[in-house]
Amino acid sequence: MNKFARSWVSAVVTVVLGLVMLLALPAVLDDFALVEVTVYVVMAVLGLSLGYIWGYGGILCFGQAAFFGLGAYTYALAVINMGDSTVPVLLSIAVPALFAAVLGYVIFYGRLSDVYMGVITLTVTLILFNLVNSTAGPEWAIGTAQLGGFNGIPAIPPLNWPGKADEVISQRGLFTLAMVVLLAVYIGLRLLIASKIGRVIIAIKESELRAQLLGYDVRAYKLFAFTLGGGIAGLAGCLFANWGAFTSPTVFSLAQSAQIIIWVIVGGLGTLVGPIVGCFAIQWLTSQVGNQQVFNANLVLGAVLVVFVLLVPRGIVPTLGDWLELAWRRLRQAGPPRVAAPTAAEEAAP
Repeated sequence: MNKFARSWVSAVVTVVLGLVMLLALPAVLDDFALVEVTVYVVMAVLGLSLGYIWGYGGILCFGQAAFFGLGAYTYALAVINMGDSTVPVLLSIAVPALFAAVLGYVIFYGRLSDVYMGVITLTVTLILFNLVNSTAGPEWAIGTAQLGGFNGIPAIPPLNWPGKADEVISQRGLFTLAMVVLLAVYIGLRLLIASKIGRVIIAIKESELRAQLLGYDVRAYKLFAFTLGGGIAGLAGCLFANWGAFTSPTVFSLAQSAQIIIWVIVGGLGTLVGPIVGCFAIQWLTSQVGNQQVFNANLVLGAVLVVFVLLVPRGIVPTLGDWLELAWRRLRQAGPPRVAAPTAAEEAAP
């Protein structure tokens, strides 16, 4: 099976499993377990945003948490002031995307190298963390919404049906919405990768010089991918703010930025299903370690990262794909036992 066929088989299997989860989990899980799974799904959307721009665009962003946090805070501030969540949801996508576009324009059109890309995005995230963290006074407010500083913004109004502020979405409804968003983002990115724009972005990742010689504006395509990743991360931030009805400066933290990178590395760079698998696996592991209170969760995450970088550098999904491909080839080579053709003497014998 060639790489193209493997990619589409993986996509079909992922969508089918996602639909099974969407339909089956609300029926078999209690409310507490479903709430825990919901945050896994929300964070998987965040992991997809980096998995796309890094794995397919070749843009290693150390500040994906900046767009995630902007989405959460934008939604919280807007919905407190407006009441209805329809416009705040759109703003939670548009504001991080616009911020990513401005930041990306400075980086890409300033012809800064990949090293500076990582440093700048990480620095911007830390600046936002410290800025929001220092807004504890009552004078720090946008409309009727207090920023809250390190205490964060509590009691964020939940999502409601578009245009119907009184009809809010329940926690079970939020799981359904999060799963639909995850599937929609996955399918949308898969279709984008298969389109001309997606193929050009991948070509730029492979060789910027060749893409330039073919007449493509490398900076514009990279800016598009970076902006799209920022918008998706902002949408994940909106869902996260709804999940806990709370947001705080920790959404901009260095630990949050590092976790996203670990999800992509563990799941498999260069795939879309990899960040989802890595996100689910790491969050589950972190939850189990936190419940036992035996080891420090950050220490465990660091150990997992070192193990995967050294022993499984391609990540879970590509490695499993290689194993399945090898098993398939051996199965085909073995095949049914072959019967030798009779010789001339055997045919002539009575």
